[in-house]
Amino acid sequence: MSKKITSVVVFSKEEFAEDVVIGLEVHCQLTNLRTKLFCGCSSEYRGEQPNTHLCPICLGMPGSLPVANRKSVDDAMMVALALKSEIAERSLFFRKNYYYPDMPKNFQITQYDQAGGIPIASGGEVSIQVNHENKQIRIRRIQLEEDPAKLVHLGSIDTSPYTLVDYNRAGIALLEIITEPDLKSSKEARVFLQKLRSILEHLGVSDGKLEGAMRCDANISIKKGNRVEIKNISSFKEVEKALNFEIARQRAMNSRGLKVEMETRHWDDVKRVTISLRTKEAEHDYRYFPEPDLVPVEISKEKIAKISQIIPELPDARLDRFVKLYKIPSYDAGVLTSDKAMADFFEECIKLYPDAKTISNWMMTDLLRWLHEKDIEIKEAKVTPQHLVEMIKLIDDGTISGKIAKSVLPEILNTGKTPSEIVTEKGLLRIASRKDIELLADRVLIENPKAVQDAAVDEKAIHYLIGQLMKLTKGKADPQLANQIIKEKLKKQSKSN
Repeated sequence: MSKKITSVVVFSKEEFAEDVVIGLEVHCQLTNLRTKLFCGCSSEYRGEQPNTHLCPICLGMPGSLPVANRKSVDDAMMVALALKSEIAERSLFFRKNYYYPDMPKNFQITQYDQAGGIPIASGGEVSIQVNHENKQIRIRRIQLEEDPAKLVHLGSIDTSPYTLVDYNRAGIALLEIITEPDLKSSKEARVFLQKLRSILEHLGVSDGKLEGAMRCDANISIKKGNRVEIKNISSFKEVEKALNFEIARQRAMNSRGLKVEMETRHWDDVKRVTISLRTKEAEHDYRYFPEPDLVPVEISKEKIAKISQIIPELPDARLDRFVKLYKIPSYDAGVLTSDKAMADFFEECIKLYPDAKTISNWMMTDLLRWLHEKDIEIKEAKVTPQHLVEMIKLIDDGTISGKIAKSVLPEILNTGKTPSEIVTEKGLLRIASRKDIELLADRVLIENPKAVQDAAVDEKAIHYLIGQLMKLTKGKADPQLANQIIKEKLKKQSKSN
């Protein structure tokens, strides 16, 4: 099979949805834990010097014995209950053997659902909405495992002359959530991942915004064709792009009469292509067998009941509450609750300003637009609920216009300054003096005689003159007063003529 296919046709969702089969393996770090899954090494490895968070256990030194992190089991149970999965009363750890450099032991401690293996939970579902239609994505199983090390390449993976390994991440507690192949498009995959991240963040077990905290392997095939796995995609946008490319690549190969091989591929987010890594292993290649150094995980019904009582409000319930309590549209509530930090921001604003729809409008349009443009999360932005509410109050009391506010908001995001500071520094106070606006209106009418003449018979000419007045004041004139004064002066000129 050629590995040089880099230019392919892009197909729309409608063209490929019916025959595309996608299943996801989502790897979620349990970021609220203080230590790794089987040892006492600190889980706070980000930003640390490479290969400094290590011990004999996570290095697999002879004679060292792992011990499962009790809190990781509790967190896994909480996730399983939130996803309506069935928790196993007795689950086992297995060894997954392979010869890649990202595990110092040459095997990964994980869970398995074959050959007598029992993962911590199985079944369940996640409800998503795509194109205003609800869909249930089934969960196959949930398993606890240790994260491998981070591989670092010089440039692209296919051109790097060497690979560096940072073992600080090796052994971090990871929850793998495996779906059934129910997804039919890249958009569904992205929406599913957003929903899953929101659930995990509402539970408080994982912060998906941290680097490497939530990664995804995507298995994709065109019906009747071989399955291709795309490894370690690290963001929602990249998952969508990688799947779109792979769908188009497989279609292009089919149209040329070429066979799509069963293989593992890497998504190159710089070149925007998938790259062949290796032929896809079969399960027997990993030589799974029970981990002899760990006892089975036994969970009582009483423990499950206890965990179920501490599950916080989840995104779907929060969405319903937003609609009922704050009287905002279901669509708005869905967008706001798709990200816990966004939903928290909204509710903090409500405490300061009771008009929920106005808050929602500003967040759904201008705030989200600027966040998307900067490609940042709301937690990374310098804007606070206090900033947004203060800006809205400046509009309410007539200090600034809505148009001026739209230029103030990005300044807040960039600088973290208060709206009042920005308005004062940039001279953005609204012109509300009738006398000042009348003087400016006279200038507009003098400079645009043709539009004044046309205004007698053409409504568009009137709007043009009002627009020129707003342009002259850089949007600072009170729009209602500007409208009124222009029309009064035109009427007065018409009578005098």
